[in-house]
Amino acid sequence: MSVEQAVNVLKQEFPSDQLALPGTETYKTSNGSYLSARESDYAPLAIFQPKDTIEVSSFLRIAKENGVRFAIRGAGQQPLEACANIQDGITLDLRRLTGVELKEGVVSVGAGERWGPVYEKVQAAGLGVGGSRSAKGGIGGLSLAGGLSFFSSREGFICDNVINFEVVLASGAVVQANAQEHPDLWKALKGGGNNFGVVTRFDLRTFPQKPFWGGVVFYLASDSNYPGQVQALVDEIRKPDASEETHIMVNVGYSAQFGDQMMGLNQVYYTGADAASVYGGGDGSKASGDAGESAARVPPMLQPFTSVSSQIGQLNSLRMMTLVEGATEHAVMSSEQVRCAYMNCTLRADKDALVAAADIYTKAIEPLKPIDGIVLCLTLQAYPKSLLRRTAELGGNVLGLNNAEEPLVTVLLLTYWKHRKDDEQILAVLQRTLETIEKEAEARGQRVPYTYLNYASKFQDPFSSYGQENKRFLQDVSRKYDSDGLFQSNVPGGFKLF
Repeated sequence: MSVEQAVNVLKQEFPSDQLALPGTETYKTSNGSYLSARESDYAPLAIFQPKDTIEVSSFLRIAKENGVRFAIRGAGQQPLEACANIQDGITLDLRRLTGVELKEGVVSVGAGERWGPVYEKVQAAGLGVGGSRSAKGGIGGLSLAGGLSFFSSREGFICDNVINFEVVLASGAVVQANAQEHPDLWKALKGGGNNFGVVTRFDLRTFPQKPFWGGVVFYLASDSNYPGQVQALVDEIRKPDASEETHIMVNVGYSAQFGDQMMGLNQVYYTGADAASVYGGGDGSKASGDAGESAARVPPMLQPFTSVSSQIGQLNSLRMMTLVEGATEHAVMSSEQVRCAYMNCTLRADKDALVAAADIYTKAIEPLKPIDGIVLCLTLQAYPKSLLRRTAELGGNVLGLNNAEEPLVTVLLLTYWKHRKDDEQILAVLQRTLETIEKEAEARGQRVPYTYLNYASKFQDPFSSYGQENKRFLQDVSRKYDSDGLFQSNVPGGFKLF
């Protein structure tokens, strides 16, 4: 049995426009459409695009019968190398599995969709849903990993908002996984990645949501202002009465377009129902915390982030916005088809430990600055206690954070660059930097052994970071629903359980 034989079977069973082969323009376009150009380095022997769940089931039958190794692609937005593509195998491309249906407070989304159309649908009904902050983001990779949305402080992780997964198992059977049917599979999929089957539809809970307040603040980062932003983040999420309506990211990094100066970027949001009535009006330049009437329009818990010194006012975007507008802004700021790498660790919300992480990072990236087209960013994202509490309320997941007794902060090293020749140097520096950050945090007693799956690099082990009990649970669920280990041995992309 061989990949070539499987491709021949696919040619016989499906129309030619569903199978892209090397040397064709369709293949070139499809294989070149990932977020990360590092994914496009891989050349599958075929790209198959099923039109529905039954065709996914047929593909799995063909793959099993021929012993084929394959990759599973949704929107192709995950940064991990080879997580959604494969060399000399077959890429199962789900992008024809589209459709967004809203019914009785539940939005059902095809696995090939992106979040933009989902937001358009729910926003028109006066609703919101927990999903990517970027309209370009794909549904599957994020929903199977955990994930933060604009609303996570109030509504929990994105995975916790999935009330049902439609899954094609290794046997070809199509099952629904929810609180009543296959509840163990439902829980495992909330953080378990691509290890159990091919998810073809996601059903997510929605909630009433009005336009909200937020945007970005750019500033020239230095020792005189950046530590204060970290302190403000820690202070806000450690408050006994911390707002459940905020979403805050504090970034520091480098891009040649701004010269040699390190840049700061605050991304701040207030999603409360009173946003328009209390904080509406004014334009972004005035809402940045300048003195005068407009300063009152800044939600008070966000003022430390909007009033930071050394701002680049023309780049700021603080205002009232809809969900679609907020996600579009993030999409515009993102890159496509550049080489990229993400890696991360998690710390307690401690100002000194987080500033130390930024100091380590800032010094370590100096040798990388001359590299053509490089963009380097250290991002702090908060996991407030309100977010962590929602996990149990919404049925549980496998991330291992539900017993956390204090707020946490994930530390993300995000990097973009142009040329393959620079991969080795960049990745080596970043891995050493992350390991140094982790060692320093460990020495301070501030490291938490959790690695976020969607931001992990291939040298990391996110499933072990969930804790022994959760990893064993995932392994048990894998054995139950995939007894032959198809998704462990024949789907090498992503992180595996064994």
